[in-house]
Amino acid sequence: MITYILSLVFAVVWVTVTGSATLHNLIFGFALSTLALWIVRDEMGARGYWRRLGRILSLLTLFLKELALSAWKVAVLVMSPRMDLKPGIFAFPLTVTRDFEITLLANLITLTPGTLSVDVSEDRKTLFVHAIDCSDVEATKRDIADGFERKIMEAFR
Repeated sequence: MITYILSLVFAVVWVTVTGSATLHNLIFGFALSTLALWIVRDEMGARGYWRRLGRILSLLTLFLKELALSAWKVAVLVMSPRMDLKPGIFAFPLTVTRDFEITLLANLITLTPGTLSVDVSEDRKTLFVHAIDCSDVEATKRDIADGFERKIMEAFR
């Protein structure tokens, strides 16, 4: 039952993101989300579905908020006549340990404008991130740790 509800929610999100509100696109989004949920079924666990659903939706809400804020910041940076940028790569120490969590964190960082996950260390304890503005690396690290990483651990542990 929970897979059905999650698939339906993600199908609606799919229709919203693609901008095509057709029955075929809704069905495709439902099938795609069902397949994705089936792939991560072991990560979802068998206990506390509703609590976990709330935490996943909280992570999704955080991502959408960060997406909007980052898009705005990048737009302001690009439109400013004096681009005072300090791009660079920094090492982010990982608290998440499982491959699924590391991959999700790396993808959320990459999907947020202005940042890009570059690589993960072989021991899987460090994620290398490129940022369009590295003027305050410690604040960026705190934002990632207190935002995406914390929400991932809440949702999938």
